[in-house]
Amino acid sequence: MTEKKPPLQLDFHSGLPIYTQIVNQIQSQLANGVLKPGDQLPTVRALAQELRVNFNTVARAYRMLDEVRIISTQQGRGTYITEIPPLEVSEKLRHESLSALTQRFVSEAVRLGFSQREISQMVRDSLKPALEASRSVAERSE
Repeated sequence: MTEKKPPLQLDFHSGLPIYTQIVNQIQSQLANGVLKPGDQLPTVRALAQELRVNFNTVARAYRMLDEVRIISTQQGRGTYITEIPPLEVSEKLRHESLSALTQRFVSEAVRLGFSQREISQMVRDSLKPALEASRSVAERSE
């Protein structure tokens, strides 16, 4: 089987750790059928070079995916998608991503001197337009 390279798009300014972005995108591609059980992923070294990130960042993402049995690395053969993860595994990974992003946002806001009330209000004010924009994109793709 030829090596399948999922086109991953990283946002270095999002505040979401790069390893989390890699995990999220591989999981999303699996959920959307872009990746299927049995597909081969690039090696850690190859993906790190392709994305221009540290080898350890990709290794951490692959380790997380391996721990929840989404991928399997076979010495000398490569890394393969093993299965579509159960819903509880997907939810766990999603919540870890949201937690990391939220902690970074809150820490930075507190560091800048914003109060809890100001931070909460900003989240409320930003949430509605973001959800509407997301719905609009989903409707256009249908």
